[in-house]
Amino acid sequence: MTGRIIQINTSRGGIPKRPVPEAIVTPLGLEGDSCAHPQIHGGPKQAVLLITAETIEDLVARGYPVYPGALGENLTTRGLDRRQLRHGQRLRAGGALLEITKRRGPCSTLDVYGPTLQREIFDKRVKDGDPASPRWGMSGFYCAVIEPGPIRVDDIITVEATLA
Repeated sequence: MTGRIIQINTSRGGIPKRPVPEAIVTPLGLEGDSCAHPQIHGGPKQAVLLITAETIEDLVARGYPVYPGALGENLTTRGLDRRQLRHGQRLRAGGALLEITKRRGPCSTLDVYGPTLQREIFDKRVKDGDPASPRWGMSGFYCAVIEPGPIRVDDIITVEATLA
């Protein structure tokens, strides 16, 4: 499965994250990016948050005022099927290698885009790890950084391996 990075997003903390043309991915995330609540977000197991552009477009079609970076993701991708992404998969993103570590559980910070958004992107089936849920992957996936490196807008992102 292969896609492209259509936007790279950083902030000094909180949402939305704003686009940058390129970044260096480090073991703790993108240089220049911070989390508003580091006790909840960030760290080596949650260094990078990935959300698909297709998810954002779906939410816009449902009336939510979201856009790339609005949901706090570092990488907005196009072409990866969120329904096929799983814990343990390794993704080559430009010059970096990432490993999906967990599904993101949305928090009340996203309520700024509508009080029902959390329910729209995350349900009990997703929480229980059921990829058959129609909401699977809508809230995004956290990744650890296996190999640091540079990334740029329009870089290829591809699933390289799935760990057993």
